[in-house]
Amino acid sequence: MENCSIVTEFILVGFRDQPKLEITFFIIFLILYITTVIGNGGMITIINVDPQLHTPMYYFIRNLSFLDLCYSSAIAPKALANFFEKKNVISYEGCVAQLMFFTIFVTTEGFLLAVMAYDRFIAICYPLLYPLKMSMTSCHRLVASSYICGCANGVIQTTVSFHLRFCNHSKINHFFCDVPAVMNAAMTNTYINEAVMFSLCNVIIAITTGVIFTSYAYILSTILKMRSADGRQKAFSTCASHITAVVIFYGTVFFIYAQPASISSPLQSKIVSVFYTLVIPMLNPLIYSLRNKDVKKALRRTLGRRSFVFMS
Repeated sequence: MENCSIVTEFILVGFRDQPKLEITFFIIFLILYITTVIGNGGMITIINVDPQLHTPMYYFIRNLSFLDLCYSSAIAPKALANFFEKKNVISYEGCVAQLMFFTIFVTTEGFLLAVMAYDRFIAICYPLLYPLKMSMTSCHRLVASSYICGCANGVIQTTVSFHLRFCNHSKINHFFCDVPAVMNAAMTNTYINEAVMFSLCNVIIAITTGVIFTSYAYILSTILKMRSADGRQKAFSTCASHITAVVIFYGTVFFIYAQPASISSPLQSKIVSVFYTLVIPMLNPLIYSLRNKDVKKALRRTLGRRSFVFMS
């Protein structure tokens, strides 16, 4: 225990326990991250440059793309670099920063998805009040509240996690500094930490999913009362992308954070973590672009303008 007084770095095990698959995982990580950067960066750019997309719904989608870009970037570059290093080390400060920023962005995204459900609820159930209820001032406040909740959870989880006792070169059996993996690397009892993580995550999931389920219960009731088949189809289409994103996001988050750590194995956690740290951020732009006629039209307009400028 002589090296436990001053901790300067951790060892990220990553996928070193699967040496035959390291090259495969590197290629997968690289493709997923490049696609994530291009997809989310493109979505942000299209929404920014096209005036017809300057609406509350696309304001939230732009923030969703920004969060996807941020929390995947908090993980992927270091994970990719570690494939080429003999010692997968990360400094103590780097581990603290990675855990905190990742937790902040992921938590904020959960609250933002709830805000987006509320936005659809107002748009479909109270269309006449929509301009008043979802003014840009209200949108800014809702997004700011999501970030405040994300920051609060990030600071609490980081503070509690790094109050544990570690030894220098402690092994974190993961490819990034995640809360459960950091707790497992500690040299002291983590019962209180697990209880804090379990409680906080379940409260956050209960609040956000409660807003989402309540919103969609009213939305479904309103849609079923519509006499026009075209109106029902349009209402369903505006919600389909968001529902898909919610199911994918909360399904994986629940698996990792909302159950006791003893239930899932380290390998399972790594594989699922790849899904929600890289696959989900990559899928969200596709979900909102492929199923959205407005985004497709905006993309064609943007490309058309650039082609005109280039030809002239």
